[in-house]
Amino acid sequence: MSRPSTIDLLPTEVRDALHGWLRDPSITQAEAAKRANALLEELGIEARLSKSALNRYAIKMNEVGERLRQSRQVAEMWIAKLGAAPQGQVGNLVNEILRTLAFDLSITMQRGDIDPEEAPAVARMLKDMAVAMEKLERAASENVKRTEEIKRAEREAAAEKAARVASRGGMSRETVEAIRAEILGVPRG
Repeated sequence: MSRPSTIDLLPTEVRDALHGWLRDPSITQAEAAKRANALLEELGIEARLSKSALNRYAIKMNEVGERLRQSRQVAEMWIAKLGAAPQGQVGNLVNEILRTLAFDLSITMQRGDIDPEEAPAVARMLKDMAVAMEKLERAASENVKRTEEIKRAEREAAAEKAARVASRGGMSRETVEAIRAEILGVPRG
């Protein structure tokens, strides 16, 4: 297992401030290092941040940010493609993604690219993702059912109102039933 970076060892307060400075395009890495070291001194902490450690960390942050942007783009593409699709299709897609992640993880572990001590944590993370996705799928399914129930109730109310108005207007019972059936989207019977 690799040792924590200099920045990983910084107090949370300093690390959070550093993240903000690194995201600010008007602040250079040299200025961010200078500010971080001033904050460390102000807090009475002897550790200092080197420019090379900050540069390595910034590169890593940029890589993570780029992967996040790519993930968002892929998610937006799938949402655009499947947004109107039944929830089951989206759930199948998510399940396939999770299976692919699990497969990739097992290959990576076999190659020895993951520290065996970290493997259980990664596996737990995959399991937690699967459980979360199952809950999201269930909630989405319940939302679809609830929306359908609301629409059905609205159609029934509209059909009843139309039937009352048509009856008062002197229309035959058969015509009133035809109007009601048309609004409800059911065959007359």
